[in-house]
Amino acid sequence: MFTQAIRGSRLLSQTQLCTWGTRIRMNSGFLQANVVILHKNLADDFEAFCRANGSPLPLLYRSQTGEWGCPPLAANADIRTDCPQYCVFENGVLTSKVADLLAYTSQLQNMVSFYLGCSFSFESALEKAGVPVRNVEQGKNVSMFRTARSCQRVGGFECPLVVTMRPVPQDKLDIVAQCTHLIPQAHGGPVHIGDPAMLGIRDLNQPEYGDPVEFRPGDVPVFWACGVTGVEAVQCSKPTLAFTHSPGCMFVTDKEDMAASPLTVKPSECPETFCITQNPQHFSVASKATVQKIRQLEEIAVEDPGQRGIRVLFVKDELIRSCLALSHASSVLITTGFPTHFKYDPPEETDGPPGAIAMAATLQALGKRVAVVTDQRALDMHRKIVQDAMERGVIKTAVPLLSFQNTGPDAAIHFLCHDGDPNKPRYDHLVAIERSGRASDGNYYNMRMVNIKHLVDPIDDLFIAASSIPGISTTGIGDGGNELGMGKVKDLVKAHMPNGGVIACDVSADFAVTTGVSNWGGYAVAYGLYLLNCCPIHLRYLQCGLGQPPTAQDQEAWANSLPTVEKEEEFLSILVKYGVRSGKTANLALEVDGLTFHPTHSDIIRRLREVTLPAPSSS
Repeated sequence: MFTQAIRGSRLLSQTQLCTWGTRIRMNSGFLQANVVILHKNLADDFEAFCRANGSPLPLLYRSQTGEWGCPPLAANADIRTDCPQYCVFENGVLTSKVADLLAYTSQLQNMVSFYLGCSFSFESALEKAGVPVRNVEQGKNVSMFRTARSCQRVGGFECPLVVTMRPVPQDKLDIVAQCTHLIPQAHGGPVHIGDPAMLGIRDLNQPEYGDPVEFRPGDVPVFWACGVTGVEAVQCSKPTLAFTHSPGCMFVTDKEDMAASPLTVKPSECPETFCITQNPQHFSVASKATVQKIRQLEEIAVEDPGQRGIRVLFVKDELIRSCLALSHASSVLITTGFPTHFKYDPPEETDGPPGAIAMAATLQALGKRVAVVTDQRALDMHRKIVQDAMERGVIKTAVPLLSFQNTGPDAAIHFLCHDGDPNKPRYDHLVAIERSGRASDGNYYNMRMVNIKHLVDPIDDLFIAASSIPGISTTGIGDGGNELGMGKVKDLVKAHMPNGGVIACDVSADFAVTTGVSNWGGYAVAYGLYLLNCCPIHLRYLQCGLGQPPTAQDQEAWANSLPTVEKEEEFLSILVKYGVRSGKTANLALEVDGLTFHPTHSDIIRRLREVTLPAPSSS
């Protein structure tokens, strides 16, 4: 078998042995395995640990007690000799590295060997797909890092996740994710793409295992779960005696690498990558099928029955990027409130609060912390509205309501960050939906070019401050171009929207979601978040390949949080009760932006739900 060539090399030094063996394995064309050998009394717990953390520890074979071979993987194998180098652990401490385990034959008679998938197995598939594998090019072992992410504990086994890192050209990220996703026995697709600090990795030039690998211009760091996690589990659990392969010195099976072509894969099994932040650089993934559905939501939300010409502001895929960023967030701050009716009390309109509450409900159901910041003068009214919404079943849990005043040059930083420290943000994501946006002259205008600055608190300052705080991303949802966050498309607003040269918001968000009515954008975000968290490819990436998938009860709770025609009609009636009027007409009725709830808004909600929650097939 292939490993006989490795066994014949023991006259080489330990360093030469691993380097030579690694180079052979990179081009072997055979499935490779990490190895962990434990006393039989620990075997059941370790197997359960592997099952609970399937991405770093894909279990290829568990031997019988005292079994040297692994018949499903290799003929005539002998685990005592078939790795180029082994690590010996006593009470969790690495005591030596040896060329074979023959001296431990008597102890091995009471031990069980675990063969775990290895990422070396997919490197040939990447090369065939035209992706440069930098560690192979440079004749180096792959870089391996201990992360700050903890594996799910089982029995006495717990440890940090270990990952491999390969620099990948940014234009190759999709094909890399697609190729490796199709090989789950070799850890599957990436668990993180982008800034290593997000995994707790400080320096890519100092791997815990393997070699540092040089980047080329345009490369992005891509991380996969790594079977050396099993080595960490041995060190953390401190068994009396244990053995592992030496990192980079793999067991090579007789099985050829298994790689399917992404061209033959169903959309539900084919990942797409998206850059969701540049500071820090961070990419996310979702299946093509999920992306396609969210694009359908985006198209529905940007429909323009009011014929306002809003389509000219539309930027494709802002919704999917915003939803992905929100899916990764743990704490979200939402703002809304457009006091366009300056002659009335209250001056607010019915567009904005429904979409804000819809997003808040779904974010809460997904386990995220949510707060809403709005104008100080309107806080009491909004508290009553939220209380009524809870009592009528529109939202399950109260949303904290906040206000912000610019009391000094550091006010925004102190509001957004603990102790005013940009390294300790309170929020990961800010969302503005139908929120008055500051124009280039410092004023705030409605669509009729009336300055309403006296009614608006300077919440724009939070978005401006967030743009310089690493780790906070922002979304603006609007339907006219004068809303907070729509500064991203201000040139289009000035060129195409009525009075655009005056009213255009000057403050940008990372994502500008253009909609026919802003509430529809809030609904689309809620539905998009549901789709992402029901997407196995995205959820695995979100969890770094650790833990268990959501239960049916989890998914039911998420679905119950989504907007429905009944809930949105109820919430609109609450707004009318408190004197909130339709934006375009100032009618005190079940109307938003001059469009009656039935049939216009109810139809949009039904169609968004049909994309997200299609009716079961009758076949």
